[in-house]
Order: sequence, then C-alpha cells, then structure tokens
Amino acid sequence: MSVQVMSIRKFQIDKIEKLNSLLGELSSHSKKQPGYISRETLRSLENPGEYLVRSEWEAAEYWDKWLHSKERRDIQGKIDSIIGEKTFYEVFEPVSH
Repeated sequence: MSVQVMSIRKFQIDKIEKLNSLLGELSSHSKKQPGYISRETLRSLENPGEYLVRSEWEAAEYWDKWLHSKERRDIQGKIDSIIGEKTFYEVFEPVSH
C-alpha cells in the first residue's frame, strides 16, 4: 500500500533562491529512488515562507530507506542550515471507508 509523506519547512523569504536550488536537487535525487511515485511542493498563501511537500512512495519502507540515506541527509542538512529550522516529516497511509 502506498504512503504519503508530508514534509513541512518554514524559512525566511530572503533565502528563497538558494533554498529553491537545494529543493530542486533534493527532488531530482528522490525521483531516482526505488519506490518513488510522485512529489508536489505547495507554498502557503498565508505564510509564504512555509512549504509543504507531499511525496508518494510505494511503501513506507522505501521512504524510510531514502530518509536515512547519506545522500538525502547531506542535502537536507544544507536546507535546514539555510532555513535555520528542522524540517518535519509525517507519513500517512490511505484509510478505507
């Protein structure tokens, strides 16, 4: 069963260019990972310095492997150092009604 991962980033708007470059790099690398399905980046209308990234993976195990990979951690470390805050992640699964 596929899972949806929500990543929330809050940052100062003056750092947008460097941040967008790193987010693009992270996106490019994630698309090459086993189990990757899709990714969408959303920006808050009320708080332009808040991004929500929704990614879909074939199973939580695929996301977990990518989450803990050195490649992702290195890029994420650069992102977190720019925004000055930690990125938060939460994994969701579909619910049948």
